[in-house]
Amino acid sequence: MWSRVLKEYPTIKIGLSEGGTGWIPYFLDRLDRTYEMHATWTLQDFGGKHPSKIFREHFLTCFISDPIGVKLRHDIGIDNICWEADYPHSDSMWPNAPEQLHEVLTANSVPDDEINKMTHENAMRWYSFDPFAHVPRERATVGALRRASGDHDVSVRSRSHQIVAPAEKLAVYRKKAEAALAAAQQK
Repeated sequence: MWSRVLKEYPTIKIGLSEGGTGWIPYFLDRLDRTYEMHATWTLQDFGGKHPSKIFREHFLTCFISDPIGVKLRHDIGIDNICWEADYPHSDSMWPNAPEQLHEVLTANSVPDDEINKMTHENAMRWYSFDPFAHVPRERATVGALRRASGDHDVSVRSRSHQIVAPAEKLAVYRKKAEAALAAAQQK
């Protein structure tokens, strides 16, 4: 916030991915307090605006699973929050992401207009992208997309908890290499 980037590039937009949102209210409060306490002698100038206002003009914050952030969404700024799936990383809630997100949103009594902002409208505005120009809205719902996946296997096969001996990995690699070599020789 204190760097020259935001002043030199007044239209810059910055997305904070994989950081969650629950910490943002404290951060914004601390920004403003630091500014009020030290702006005179540090010569910080945000054109008459508080740093929290500048943050909301330039930053989109993203969350995967952040009940505290959803609860504090108005302290963050509802127009600055975006849900992210993080698929296929280990933080992802796949394949039950919609259901788990729904639980958090319902537990915090989030109305539909705010759900729309956090799940797609803020990202659409931020990145100037309309996904519904490519896939009609009615074909982009969770149910429609799951039906469209048809017989594709979208099950979870976690490998993060498997311990594979180095010799076993080497044997698998050798088999694949031998098969690839044999296929290349047949051509």
